[in-house]
Amino acid sequence: MSPIPRLPDGFHWGVATSAYQIEGAVREDGRGTSIWDAFVESPGTIRDGHTADTACDHYHRYPEDIDLMRRLGIDVYRFSISWPRILPSGSGAVNASGLSFYDRLVDALLAAGLTPMATLFHWDLPQELEALGGWLDRDTAHRFGEYAAVAAEHLGDRVKHWITLNEPFEHMALGYGLGQHAPGRTLLLDSLPAAHHQLLGHGIAAGELRDSGAELVMLTNSYSPAAPASGSESDIAAARAYEALHRGLFTDPVLLGRYPDLSAYGVDGAALPFVQEGDLATIATPLDGLGVNYYNPTRLAAPTAESPFPFEIVEFANVDTTDFGWPVMPSGLTETLVSLTEDYREALPPLWITENGCSHRIEPDADGNFADRFRIDYLEAHVRALAAAVDLGADVRGYLVWSLLDNFEWAEGYHQRFGLVHVDFDTLERTPKASFDWYRELIAGQRR
Repeated sequence: MSPIPRLPDGFHWGVATSAYQIEGAVREDGRGTSIWDAFVESPGTIRDGHTADTACDHYHRYPEDIDLMRRLGIDVYRFSISWPRILPSGSGAVNASGLSFYDRLVDALLAAGLTPMATLFHWDLPQELEALGGWLDRDTAHRFGEYAAVAAEHLGDRVKHWITLNEPFEHMALGYGLGQHAPGRTLLLDSLPAAHHQLLGHGIAAGELRDSGAELVMLTNSYSPAAPASGSESDIAAARAYEALHRGLFTDPVLLGRYPDLSAYGVDGAALPFVQEGDLATIATPLDGLGVNYYNPTRLAAPTAESPFPFEIVEFANVDTTDFGWPVMPSGLTETLVSLTEDYREALPPLWITENGCSHRIEPDADGNFADRFRIDYLEAHVRALAAAVDLGADVRGYLVWSLLDNFEWAEGYHQRFGLVHVDFDTLERTPKASFDWYRELIAGQRR
């Protein structure tokens, strides 16, 4: 196989994690309760009743994890800040012990030569705010702005790279629409206010970050190219409807200052009742980058009579899948980056791949090694797909693997393993997999 094409000089390589999935210590040092802490206590919500009470114990073991990053040779580490660790009630009194943890983490990252990239919201809303309506309530957007101001004021002298929200579509759809994630609401299309209020919060937070001297302010969306199941008009219409909800709803307001055509859902995107004067201008606060989380495309067919949506998701035929059942289709990453570049043109800031990876469980061999060839092949194919997009004109500045560590994978508990590093969740021992070595060698080769 030919060598992986060299990415442009100054291209950034890194890994990504999130607070709730790795930190543990959910009841230590004044941390408040999050919606996920409440959700895991409901019977049947998490596979096999797993909890994130300890997770990877990164809260106590972060020096060991930073040493792994140093050995890996990355230059950017994307992590998230736990909102309830900073503001236990979601607003009001600041928890000094929580801020102290992120002080220690950021200082250790900088000492190791790593650039910290902090995500403000990776789904762990304080439970007290959820009790007041959560993201369905407009006030939560303003509480998010206050939280952003606290984080930026305290860490902004050292953290210059920020992401406001992680995957607001998934949080709206899985958390408020379908009930598969916290907070577990099943509102279907009545969850749309959670989209707008997240975006409004993003715009308010972006302004706070900018005022504190941030050099890179981004929003991270998941992107999944919509592929019609056939050439029929009904399947093509289904794909367009899905794309309007998944891509347009969370990209058009941010880059174009307007909502997309949502008529397939019986909604007038130009007259959403929860949008107030000035909201769209706030949401469209200029960005320095757009984060792209890519895992797979989505295949759409015309809806059946039972579907509450104007589409139905169907499986791709004859493709490899990850342990999650997600199709492995690297070409979808090229398509995502090129289509964003062509569709949004001058409105599009530089792109960052803020997550890409695969779930693949493997047992150790006789020597205790994890020869995860499947993950290596996955990552290599996607880096090649990224390089192809750059050749076609996409301005991509960085690539971050999800994830550094095997971790708590939301409703799947500890059953899905995305890490470059294996974590024994009984002993918490970390063991780099073969993919860790492959990524280290890739990064070193790209810098020669």
